[in-house]
Amino acid sequence: MALGMMIDGRWTTEWTERDGKGRFNRMPTKFRNKITADGSSGLKAEVGRYHLYVSLACPWAHRTIVMRKLKGLEDAIGLSIVDPALSDMGWAFSDAPGAILDSVNGAKYLQEIYLKAKPNYSGRVTVPVLWDKETQTIVNNESREIIRMFDTEFEAIAQNNIDLYPKSLQEKIDQTIDAIYMPINNGVYRSGFATSQEAYEEAVTELFEHLDHWESVLENQRYLCGNQLTEADICMFTTLLRFDSVYYGHFKCNLKRIVDYPNLWNYLKDLYQFPGVRETCNLDHIKQHYYMSQTAINPNRIVPKGPLIDFEEPHDRDRFS
Repeated sequence: MALGMMIDGRWTTEWTERDGKGRFNRMPTKFRNKITADGSSGLKAEVGRYHLYVSLACPWAHRTIVMRKLKGLEDAIGLSIVDPALSDMGWAFSDAPGAILDSVNGAKYLQEIYLKAKPNYSGRVTVPVLWDKETQTIVNNESREIIRMFDTEFEAIAQNNIDLYPKSLQEKIDQTIDAIYMPINNGVYRSGFATSQEAYEEAVTELFEHLDHWESVLENQRYLCGNQLTEADICMFTTLLRFDSVYYGHFKCNLKRIVDYPNLWNYLKDLYQFPGVRETCNLDHIKQHYYMSQTAINPNRIVPKGPLIDFEEPHDRDRFS
């Protein structure tokens, strides 16, 4: 199955995100508007106004689901969940277990949402998508910006009193999210989607150098920015959750598993067991998506049974409390 995109409002599978040396270069997101608590941006944080389109399989979308859950925004922000496997027309809405149909726009495919926002849209049709029901358009499709808005601009609406972007750590949080993005969050894709040995080895080497670095950091503190959970941890979590089940084998990120790293593995279990997080995780959707959708890597679309991973087993991170 070929991954598609829109060019001047038309769906095509004739495109690439790779350069001449086989390196994967992710296309930038196109919708970057901001919701503010006071509405000064023209978009005000309000109960029931916004709707979130996600995939449970996608690590970028998963960040927004985790943040929505931790902040207690489920009643304020609606949710639609696409089918785990990509169709020939991209992300589709279905009645598959765990999926939620589009109750706002009645779309069959996510591309319809993009075309409703911009009929001549050119670019990838990706999740997450934050939709404004009032202006009938996409507010934002950049996960990092969506979680920041949920965390800071919806504070008065949020049901849970948790601050994942505290003033004292804001600079460090931003630096950390920057630091893990290219080598780790995107590094697994740069490894898996490389089409040359050189590009693959460059990406996978950098990936494990940075995993080794954070293994060392987590020897002395509970979370990435200290002993307080922050947005940076949410950004790391969704990649680590998928690592041993998908990236290790499917994307050839196989120098080590996360379970082979004492600190990263216990850190991952700690995050998974944080109240509310486990409910956002769906390994069936994750494995179905990668192994069934990315046929250039897995042409037979066989979904592996394993590995067996116990995210519920005790962790040792309480030693930093």
